[in-house]
Amino acid sequence: MRPAGLIVLLLALTALAGCQEPPRTSSGSGALLSPTGSKIRIAMMPKKKGLEYFNVCLQGAQEAVRDLGDVELFYDGPTGDSSEDQSRMLGNWVINRYDAILIACNDSEQIAPAIKKARQAGIHVLTYDADANPQKSGREFFVNQATNEEIARALVDEMVQQVGPQAEVAIVTSRLTAPNQTAWIAAMERYRQERYPNLKMLEPRPSDEDQQKAFTEAQNIIKTRPECKGIFGLSSVAFPGVADAVRQQGRSGQIAVVGLSNPKTMRQYVADGIVKTGILWNVPDLGYLAVYAARAVVKGELRPGASSFTAGRLKSIRIQGSEIILGPPLLYHRDNIAQFDF
Repeated sequence: MRPAGLIVLLLALTALAGCQEPPRTSSGSGALLSPTGSKIRIAMMPKKKGLEYFNVCLQGAQEAVRDLGDVELFYDGPTGDSSEDQSRMLGNWVINRYDAILIACNDSEQIAPAIKKARQAGIHVLTYDADANPQKSGREFFVNQATNEEIARALVDEMVQQVGPQAEVAIVTSRLTAPNQTAWIAAMERYRQERYPNLKMLEPRPSDEDQQKAFTEAQNIIKTRPECKGIFGLSSVAFPGVADAVRQQGRSGQIAVVGLSNPKTMRQYVADGIVKTGILWNVPDLGYLAVYAARAVVKGELRPGASSFTAGRLKSIRIQGSEIILGPPLLYHRDNIAQFDF
């Protein structure tokens, strides 16, 4: 080949190389950069795959994906109530180099090192529904359904309204290390001491996100604590498990059941009078907000120190420190439960 021809060929190859899509790289600030024009890849992990609560949350997340148009969502989670499984999955997700990861944590402490590794790899990490230790994990934001204090007040006030301020009440929770439940229980105890000092709350019993175990724990409470006048069910499966135990023990109207779960899950218990009032938040909106927040962080539109941001149809959302707050809890009962399709 003549020298002139060789030069032309080299110039052509150089021009072609300049047209190739640049590789995905990490910036010095730890933010994963996406190629121009590509979709933002977000991975979302529930506490446990298959729970109706998280299925409904996913529906809201998928709505956000449709509204935004530039997000690709991957969803998966452990099949058991295991923070260790979450950590292993998170390690695999780091290899996949997602732009952002959303995770509902089973254990705030155990999951922290895995989140930290994801952050060090340049991946944005936000928690939703249940937080990780913010200092140890380095997660950027927690998408919180409501403040712990708001949830605690709603639960305790409703229970006292039904059983009085001097009764003995029990608690069936998920895991004893579950971040959101432990935070709610601590806030409930603070509020009890301040507002209802003569209300006696027994030590919480775990159900490990298993409705049958929640049923068994509630049955044991009913049999061994005859003076107990009410039982809290502090998860989407603990609440119906407790309600079913009260039903099968024939104690409807004698033992109050107050807790947190989807209105659709509790509809028959409310209709039958076993549950007077359930407490929750708009679960689809939580998933919707989580995806909007993750995208905003990836695009640099949401940074530490912000006091609010706009999330599609939810409009302006309040931020308190590093917590993005969906809003106050809602109460559902026989008169309004038909309004909620989740």
